[in-house]
Amino acid sequence: MSETSLDPADWERFRRLLHDAVDGVVDDLAGVREKPAWRPVPQRVKAALREPLPRGGEPLETTLARFGELIRPYPTGNRHPRFFGWVHGAGNAPGVLAELLAAGMNANVGGREHAAVYVEREVVAWFAELFGFPPGASGILTSGTSMGNLLAVVAARDAALGDGARERGIAGAKLVAYAGRGVHDSVAKALRIAGLGEGALRLIAANAVSGIDADALRARIEADRAAGERPFLVVATAGSVDTGRFDQLEALADLCAGHELWLHVDGAFGALAIASPKHAHLVAGIERADSLAFDAHKWLHAPYAVGCALFRDERAHRAAFVSSPEYLGRSARGTAAGAPWYADYGLELSREFRALKVWFALRHYGIDALGASIARTCDLATTLAARVRDCDELELLAPVTLNVVCFRAHPAQIDDEAALDRLNEAVAIAVQESGAAVLSTTRVAGKRALRACIVNHRTVEADLDVVIATVRTAARDAGAAHR
Repeated sequence: MSETSLDPADWERFRRLLHDAVDGVVDDLAGVREKPAWRPVPQRVKAALREPLPRGGEPLETTLARFGELIRPYPTGNRHPRFFGWVHGAGNAPGVLAELLAAGMNANVGGREHAAVYVEREVVAWFAELFGFPPGASGILTSGTSMGNLLAVVAARDAALGDGARERGIAGAKLVAYAGRGVHDSVAKALRIAGLGEGALRLIAANAVSGIDADALRARIEADRAAGERPFLVVATAGSVDTGRFDQLEALADLCAGHELWLHVDGAFGALAIASPKHAHLVAGIERADSLAFDAHKWLHAPYAVGCALFRDERAHRAAFVSSPEYLGRSARGTAAGAPWYADYGLELSREFRALKVWFALRHYGIDALGASIARTCDLATTLAARVRDCDELELLAPVTLNVVCFRAHPAQIDDEAALDRLNEAVAIAVQESGAAVLSTTRVAGKRALRACIVNHRTVEADLDVVIATVRTAARDAGAAHR
């Protein structure tokens, strides 16, 4: 280190080290298919990562070597083309470059006058255009849809309670919200954090294909009002985490308009079906939502973590979060210009330059190519479902709406449902530990299912053959153990 700062004493030496690190990143990405889809972290590595607080420091080369030994070999696995366990984006090359450049700039995008603010505004405007939100709509990039759902719940709550809610709080207001069964857990968390409690969430029956039962929803709203409750919010799902279910957004928008309710769409990954002409019909009506949250680190494959929350009414969005203490005074000129600040549209004042990796990807690929990639993963899911149907040892448990395939191993000699559940739990673990692929599990109609969510832009049809073969082998081994 320099004697007068934390900068390197030798910038050329740092440059060479950075080049070595970049070579390693490129090697990892170019060779990801040859690596296991996942591998467990050995106990020796976990022990080595529990060292005391460093006091004296070490050369950066030593730290990089330690990274290569202890951290680099054990990633989440989501870069791999057969990582189907959860809805994880696979990352992309432009995002790697953008993350390096953003780190070099070290921008705080909470506000003030600098280029990063305007990049985020452009990215938010692009997303508003993609989803058909009206001119004047607002938005903010978030860490992901969980944060976007929280921002939407807070904005909807304050809009329902009026301008005085900032000072009075919720004041015992009996606000209630509605969502279909299977809604993401972050919605209940958001209601709890917003002071309304998880009990304020009414879960409505939802069909595996058509989503929320609109008649049941309408009846529950009317019953709650008659009981003195204050309905204020409906949360629609565009692509559920378990089966990829879509609520009927047009019908829910009509219902919310008739009952003066805020319509929020949790579109964590499914909202981006709009980029695929073949699948855009699934989100028809999304442009009528009062708010929408979705992730760019899923189907757009921006490196983690970046999502977006869009709001139809900029005033209602800003009113829920605006704050301007003296030490954050704004000005028309100088460094403190650049109003409005993003700190007035969310919870964070310190905000990383998330927009750059999205800006790079959208400019490099264009939304049409990204939409074509989305369509390919959905086609692969349809193909996987067909192969499951063609295999006597496997059983498809839910229709494929988008890119999620729920199925199970069902050997002819096992009919007991509890035994089948145990078998498929064992199969999921065996497939993961084999390194060949990663599947997760869920429940569909009370049955334990293997869940393959195909998101990765690197996946090809041959990968489906590997998954089927690995599941069949694991099921036979587990079945033999069962017998």
